[in-house]
Amino acid sequence: MELKGKIIAVMEKRSGVAQQSGKAWATQDYVIETINEQYPKRCVFNVFGEENIQKFALEVGKVVTIHFDINAREYNGRWYNDIRAWRVDPEQATAQAAPVTAPTAPIDIPAPTMTEASQEVEDLPF
Repeated sequence: MELKGKIIAVMEKRSGVAQQSGKAWATQDYVIETINEQYPKRCVFNVFGEENIQKFALEVGKVVTIHFDINAREYNGRWYNDIRAWRVDPEQATAQAAPVTAPTAPIDIPAPTMTEASQEVEDLPF
């Protein structure tokens, strides 16, 4: 899945050591707000792994497209969604389109004519 928006918050990075494997881990949460919508939506997602946090280099105000997976987990009888980004693409600069020029000669558009069906509709009492 993917979502395009602007990063509006960067949370504090969390890290630790896995109990079973003894490997170090790091995760960081971000809030993204969709753009170009009448009612923008906000979503919290996380990036797992120090190398990914450094590679994506997300900061407030940056417009990106995130590619993510959704997973749910249960804890103490409640369910929580986990949205984990696995790829982040920065916004690409768009090429300027050639300006549209107006036609040099006026275009003749014929005036609408009354048809029998439209004349019958006008005979309604209201």
